[in-house]
Amino acid sequence: MAEDRIVQVVWFKRDLRIHDHQPLQQAAAHGPVLPVFAIEPEQWQTPDSALRHWQFAADGLIDLAEALAGLDLPLCCWQGSVLALLDALKACYGDFALHSHQETGNAWSHARDDAVAAWCQTNAVSWHQSRQHGVIRGLTQRQQWETQWETLMAAATCPAPANAEPASGWEAFHHVSIASLPALTLGYDQTPCTQRQPGGRQAGRGLWRSFVQHRGRRYRGSLSNPLLAWEFGSRLSPHLAWGTLSLREVVQSLRRQRQKHQHDPRWSASLRAFTSRLYWHCHFIQKLESQPDMEYRTLHPALRGLRERDPKHPHLLAWQQGQTGVPLVDACMRSLIATGWLNFRMRAMLISFATFGLGLHWREPALHLARLFTDYEPGIHYPQIQMQSGATGTNALRVYNPLKQAEDNDPKGDFIAHWVPELAALPLEWRRKPWALPTSLRQHFGFQPGSDYPLPHDFEREARHWKDCLYQLRRTPQARQQSQALLGKLASQSSAPGRKRSKRRTVSSRQLTLFVDGTPASDS
Repeated sequence: MAEDRIVQVVWFKRDLRIHDHQPLQQAAAHGPVLPVFAIEPEQWQTPDSALRHWQFAADGLIDLAEALAGLDLPLCCWQGSVLALLDALKACYGDFALHSHQETGNAWSHARDDAVAAWCQTNAVSWHQSRQHGVIRGLTQRQQWETQWETLMAAATCPAPANAEPASGWEAFHHVSIASLPALTLGYDQTPCTQRQPGGRQAGRGLWRSFVQHRGRRYRGSLSNPLLAWEFGSRLSPHLAWGTLSLREVVQSLRRQRQKHQHDPRWSASLRAFTSRLYWHCHFIQKLESQPDMEYRTLHPALRGLRERDPKHPHLLAWQQGQTGVPLVDACMRSLIATGWLNFRMRAMLISFATFGLGLHWREPALHLARLFTDYEPGIHYPQIQMQSGATGTNALRVYNPLKQAEDNDPKGDFIAHWVPELAALPLEWRRKPWALPTSLRQHFGFQPGSDYPLPHDFEREARHWKDCLYQLRRTPQARQQSQALLGKLASQSSAPGRKRSKRRTVSSRQLTLFVDGTPASDS
């Protein structure tokens, strides 16, 4: 049977919008449409899932249902596996076509999509998958990768369909009412996120408008400061992760704003910096697409089998709870638990401290952070985790000094005082390193290190040990050969669009003083 006029099923995943949604547009052009979102129990039991993820998604689904209603289409919320959904669709309609966006997700979603592809082939159902990111399936090398990214981002966005016909009998696939979605308690981790960003397209559009109208002007100078980044950063990442905004519409809007502000140096610098972040978004997702086992396996063969893996190790538990005794580290973790968001520099410091300063294997910290980040995007998360923990074997070993980071990025100690209130009464000098508070001042401030706040592990010595260990392992001829193979497969071969390649700057000696004993930052 020809596909025209058979039921066109639009499977919404992490693309909760009707604008710039090619699967929806194509489906509406070919027959009656059945939009569906599958609430799959197995997905919400994976160890990287969390209630905060579901709550953000539920906000997006409510907005999506309202937008679809404006097209006279329902949003069916199916509860159960997608394979069971496909069986039910087959039993009800016989022939149908399936439309969705490609997804580069975790190992579970990868296996799920493989099973869907096999089902479609067995049952002669056409599955049309569209790209929404600059990620290429089956890519073997990255030569000129940015050219196709630019082509996709410059293409016209897809308007919402002007005329769409709902499929008859859709009620059979609608298990959960839209109004009841926020009340579902889905997710492996149920930690409350009391200050979570609201989800949904309306919230995303409002956030973007405020960024390009006024907040974004201070973006570039506020990136590293955890307090300023919350105010002047875009914070669009969860909306891009759940697709309430498409990357392409953000890129195109950003380019219009760059043209508008081209004569304002501060705006120009900030928007140029933000442009590079959008490019790297797809660059990192491509890494996981090309190397899916990066989610659970150390990328570089020479670096496997290192560091502690006990999920109940005291160092790991202290780090997870924001009780390491290192104020900026603990402030970042407590902030993340409450808000679900943290600026990039502080994220990098958290994983660097866990893997170098505490000697932990990257996998358990990665899962913990995945559960806390409302904007968890597997394709960005795991390549970044491995890079910051030194597990790629190809990037410079970045070891962040939490004392130096506090000095640079929380100069008045306000962030620490807010999230670690037991230190708020201490003078700034001792707030960053309370273990060093002189005995003569402890009674005066009513503060006893080790009693009122934990004493830290010797993270300086630990970090020096692991940095030297990884450096030596990377230097062997076999390791260098393996590094070159990884670079050929996963590294971008040229600079991002619109970015000039600059000479490598020397790593700040102040940044590395605690952790480097004359060891080069990289072995290139």
